[in-house]
Parts: sequence; structure tokens; C-alpha cells
Amino acid sequence: MKTKDIIQIIKRNHTLRLVHLYYTKFQVRVMKRGTLKDHILIKYLFKDLFLYFLVSFFFFFMVFFVNQILLTVEDLLAKSAPFADVMRIMVYSLPFIIAQSSPFATLVGFLMSLGGMMSSNEILIFRAAGLSFFKIFFPVAALGLMISIGSFFVNDYLLPLGTIKYNELMRKIMNSTPSIELESNSVKHLDTSNIVIGNVEGNQVSDIVIIDSKDGDDRIIVAGQSVLQGAKEEGVLMQFDMNDANVLTIKSDNKNNYDILRSKRTVLNVFDSTFLGSYSQSPREMTTYDLTKRLTEMKAEKSDNPSTLRKINLWIMEWHKKFAIPFGSIFFAVLAFSMAFLFGKNNGQMIGLFLGLVICVLYWAVQIVGQLLVTKVGLNAFWCIWTPNFLIGFFGLVFLMRLLKK
Repeated sequence: MKTKDIIQIIKRNHTLRLVHLYYTKFQVRVMKRGTLKDHILIKYLFKDLFLYFLVSFFFFFMVFFVNQILLTVEDLLAKSAPFADVMRIMVYSLPFIIAQSSPFATLVGFLMSLGGMMSSNEILIFRAAGLSFFKIFFPVAALGLMISIGSFFVNDYLLPLGTIKYNELMRKIMNSTPSIELESNSVKHLDTSNIVIGNVEGNQVSDIVIIDSKDGDDRIIVAGQSVLQGAKEEGVLMQFDMNDANVLTIKSDNKNNYDILRSKRTVLNVFDSTFLGSYSQSPREMTTYDLTKRLTEMKAEKSDNPSTLRKINLWIMEWHKKFAIPFGSIFFAVLAFSMAFLFGKNNGQMIGLFLGLVICVLYWAVQIVGQLLVTKVGLNAFWCIWTPNFLIGFFGLVFLMRLLKK
């Protein structure tokens, strides 16, 4: 064989090796891309879920903010409360709004995100790429868990701190502007008393009637022109300085035995606990650790007094609320995942928004009814508080089983 022919063969083999080497590198690159495929798709799903959660969160945040905060702020400003203090009241109220908004935003945001993907066949692409329902469910559950943990931190730490600051500031505002709690021609319930209020102009009250029941005696106070002013004594929030007062005291065990007192000037002290409750005994001002410790002490006393048992049940309700409200996001995430795939084929975002709002209203109603059953009837706090979450979780699992059978 000639030397020229040998050189051609070497060159040809060298080219084949280069082609083989290039093809091998291409295969390795494709394999690497295949391994990264799941990560990219899951990352895309996670970002889309989080974006819709943020949009829904701001929607619910504004709803709660307008309904619960701005109305209070408007009333405070109308009564000439200091503007800086009113703005601080708004800030201290934010943890409650955040804790309430997060679970509802999880449901509506996830439904809209997954429903939109279902309608645009993006979920079909996920499935065609080899992702199982479990792999698609993983970022949904993970984000729901992270939202719950963040919401729990707000509910367990920032909410008690905000409540303490809120009550301190409200005491200060009421002491400097006591008329903010009074409205013209209205009835005000204060602890064991009912106050019938006439016309209010600034801190001047035209007529006032106080009906009080305490220590087995019924007392009725009728006064003419009165002045409402702040108090300097510790624990006293405000004072009614009443002119031409008539006091009628009736013994409850003997209606024929009564006393009548007339005076040109009578001063009635209103304690701050009457409006804001006892500062040291509010469960909303405690973290889970502090509340658990206090409940343990209360249960150790083993009192059979119905009022004490009722108080323990109310505090147990507050303890469960610290977990049930923030961790409702996990239950909502499960429900949103299954519902979006079952009902989101056509116009999934609109259907998700509609179903989400309806479910949120029903959940809120059941939650309120549960709290009323604890406070008014005295039913078991655990079942009354956790029932909304259990219902959401039950239907979420039922829909999930239907989805897996398809």
C-alpha cells in the first residue's frame, strides 16, 4: 500500500474519532439537560405559585385592612386623636391582618395558578416531560408549608407584640381623648354597667343614665350635663364628672329597701380593664410558650367553678387559634392542588378565583361560628377551632383520590 493511501486512512479514522467524540459529548450534554429538566419545571411552578400567592395576599390584605383598620382609624381621627398615634395604631394592627390573609391567599392564589396552567395545557407538558402528580404536588405542599411557618411566626410573636403595643397606645389615646369611645344618642356596655348617652360635643355630654349591677345591688345613676375627662390615677382610664346626679340603689334581695342619693357633683371612675381587658390576663398578648405555661398553671388549680372552667376553655381556644389559623395554608394547598386539576380544564383561572372566594367565605363563616360556640355555649375548643381545617383537608383528600384514579 502506498504511503499516500495510508495517510488518507489515518485522516479518515481521525475524523471518525472526532465525530464519535463530538456525538458522545452531545449525548452527555443531553443527559445533563434531562437531569436538570425536573428542576427547571419545578422552579417554574414554584415561582408561578408564589407570584399568584402574592397577588391574592395583597387582595385579602386590603379587604381586611379596609374593613377592620381604616374604620377604626376614621373614628379616631374624627374624635381628634393625635395623628401620629393613629398611624402607629395601624402599624400595630398589621400582624393580625397578615395572619388572617395568608391562608385565604394560599387557596385563591394556588387555584388561579394551577387552574391557569391546566387551561393552557402546561400541566400536560409537565406530565409529558415525565413528572408525576407527586412531583408536581411537592412544590405546592412545600410552599404551603413555608407560608404556614411564616404565618405562625407572625401569629405567635408579632401578633402578641403588636397587641401589647396596641393596648398601651389605646390607653394613652383614650386617656388624652376619652370621648373617642362615646357616640351621641347611643348605649355603651361597660363591664357590669350599661350607659345611655345623650348628645356628645367634644368632651361634653348633655344627659347620661348609668345602670349598674354589682355585689348584689342594682344601681341607677341619672345626671344632667357631664364632662368626660382623662384620669391621672394608675389603672383609671377616664372619669365622668357629672352635675346634678341622682343615685338610686336597690337591694336585690329586698326590692322594698332602697337608697336615694342626690349630689351637685359626682365623679365616676372608668377603669382601663373595662375597655381593654386585664393587661396581664390576655391570651392574645402571649406567645405559645407563655400561654402553654399559664394554661398548665390554671389546670393544676383543679377548680370546679363554672366561670373558671369557662375561662380555661376560652384560653384553650386562643391556644388552638395560634396553630389552626396559620397552618390552614397547608390544608388549603392540598385542596387547591386537587380542585385545580379536576375543575380547571376550561377557563381555570376564573373558576379558581370564583371557587376560592366562595370557599374562603364559607371557611370564615364556620370559623366564626366555632368561636361563638366556644365563647357563648362552652363547647370543646379543639373541635370548634380545628373543624374548618379538617373539613378543608377532608375534601382535599377526596378530590385528590379522584384525581389519582384518572
